[in-house]
Amino acid sequence: MCRKPTHYRLVSSRLCYRIRIARVLSFLAKPQAALALILGLALLVGASPLRAANDIQLPVLGDTSSGVISQQQEYELGRAWLQLFRSRVPTYRDPQLQDYLEQLLFKLSTHSELSDHRLDLIIVNNPTMNAFAVPGGVVGVHTGLFRYARNEHQLASVITHELAHLSQRHFARRVAQQRANTMPMLAGMLTGLILAATVGGDAGMAVLATTQAAAIESSLRYSRQNEQEADRLGLETLVRAGMDPTAVAAMFERMMIATRYTGQRPPEFLLSHPLTEQRVADARNRINKYPKRQFEDNLEYQLMRARALIGVDQNAQKSANRFNSELEGHSYSLPAARYGLALSLSALGKHQEARDALRPLLDNDPERLTYQLAAIEIERNAGANSAALALIKSLIKSHPNNYPLQMELAETLLKDNQYSASEKVLADLTRIRPADPDIWFDLAETSGLAGDIIQVHKARAEYYLLVGVFDKARDQLTYAQKLAEYDFKESAIIAQRLRDLAAMEEKTKKL
Repeated sequence: MCRKPTHYRLVSSRLCYRIRIARVLSFLAKPQAALALILGLALLVGASPLRAANDIQLPVLGDTSSGVISQQQEYELGRAWLQLFRSRVPTYRDPQLQDYLEQLLFKLSTHSELSDHRLDLIIVNNPTMNAFAVPGGVVGVHTGLFRYARNEHQLASVITHELAHLSQRHFARRVAQQRANTMPMLAGMLTGLILAATVGGDAGMAVLATTQAAAIESSLRYSRQNEQEADRLGLETLVRAGMDPTAVAAMFERMMIATRYTGQRPPEFLLSHPLTEQRVADARNRINKYPKRQFEDNLEYQLMRARALIGVDQNAQKSANRFNSELEGHSYSLPAARYGLALSLSALGKHQEARDALRPLLDNDPERLTYQLAAIEIERNAGANSAALALIKSLIKSHPNNYPLQMELAETLLKDNQYSASEKVLADLTRIRPADPDIWFDLAETSGLAGDIIQVHKARAEYYLLVGVFDKARDQLTYAQKLAEYDFKESAIIAQRLRDLAAMEEKTKKL
């Protein structure tokens, strides 16, 4: 949600963000500091190597028979890693893209070998081809992956591969093999991954290349075995989910083409998932065992792909030019190109042109919620808040708990200066999605505009808890407790949350 500056903003401007990143990089530039930072994670897993990639990525844990770490400890490690990641790398905010990927991830996970289905999805707005899985069920997707995956089946082939790494807990096997030399690799890789995620690929890749060169040959062989196993199980998951197994080979081809274009440096995904001739041949042999059939593409994927490309472009005019070119020439999906054009025109302030671009889509498919959400966004951007609210009201009954629709409602109410009503919508959403820091962020700011200062501090506290800044979370709860001094019920709730916070801190220290 876009925000006008207020006294209650939680996160500073882009300039301040860059200053924070500079401080992180200054901290990481010191070898002792980098090592100290990684020790917190390493202690839990007995020290282990990170998977190299263009963004922060940890390898996935291995076989339960290894005895290295329990599944519950693995889950707790994942949550600690997620806090670390969120505190250092800005994740991408798009409720519709988030909702789409969460539903796809849930569908695929139910057909996978996973025994623990507690999954968290994070989206990073980065143009590189990349996805990653972290111990404990954290799955990350770069928006750049949508540039390469031409349909939902190809995207799903990458996600099922990551789920296979998680289900087989591959990382614990490497922990058992490489205890002796993992700490230097761990500290060096983390430094490189932070640099790659925040400054740019070249600086990070230089560190990564140096670190990877120190890996022993047995480790590389074992990694290839893990990749082949993940390919096999990912393919089986894809088939059980009713999706096209040939998408695996298609994505391999896309990766190889990308490698040719980038010269010596492969796409980031291939840095942690080496694509050998043997691996490609094995995958193609397995694919040939399945009967050939036609699979329909999912239009919703193409619409979400358009949203992801807008995020990658970060320039509405560039996006408008892109989609205009697709409409005039070649496009994988003409409806998606028209949809992307409508959103881009709206962002450029060309509201009537945006309405005109969207109208044929609504006329042809009036029940598609994605088109209706676009119409709401266009009206709100045009300042027609009443029209946007009327559209939302007409949809709420048939989609009462839809996350993107509820976020559109909260945003539109906010733009219409109905601060208390917007606050209530967001407060309700925190009960449905309590681990979503973006909702707590919005709730804190909206509560400030509504004059509900106790809620400002409580929401800020929850936000800081989710990004792992415990001292600021305690400060916010302490402020709230002082304001609620004469409200016995509210004071008791805050006191309990302070005890919860103390328990969380103690648990983290033990990790």
